[in-house]
Amino acid sequence: MEGKAISELFINEQIRDREVRVIGVNGEQLGVMSAREAMALAEEAGVDLIKIVPTAKPPVCRIADYGKYRYEQARKEKEARKKQKVIEIKEIRLSPNIDTNDLNTKISAARKFLSKGDRVKITLRFRGREMAHMNNSRHILDDFARSLSDIAVVEKPPKVEGRSMTMFLTEKR
Repeated sequence: MEGKAISELFINEQIRDREVRVIGVNGEQLGVMSAREAMALAEEAGVDLIKIVPTAKPPVCRIADYGKYRYEQARKEKEARKKQKVIEIKEIRLSPNIDTNDLNTKISAARKFLSKGDRVKITLRFRGREMAHMNNSRHILDDFARSLSDIAVVEKPPKVEGRSMTMFLTEKR
């Protein structure tokens, strides 16, 4: 299903196509037939005819219990969502006159974020007079990246944006 909500499925009389490809109750191919014949087969089995691939030529329909089919699809979607990892961006803010111990603390925090699989945005913020010496402070970000080079790689190099200089790091693959 191409990103369609489960509720948008056509069932039984809603299927208006002349010919449909039919899949049986146990997943076996029953071939191409008219929608009427497929409906008759579904009624005979005491279940519904569900259009599962409306974009195919001819559309693919399945003979199954609609409620059960919806439940199965919802469960599959939930499983797929459970498996995907959401990558967060964690920000670490520094100032140009940061002390080495403070910098080491920030580096260890970044190391923790990277080991969890998050991206890290390092922001060097400038205030007042510090704005005049922006290019002299670039070495702080370079040192930061160098000290994490064993587990991280620079995704976006340092770039000046307004009153700050930012750099992105991601975990080495």
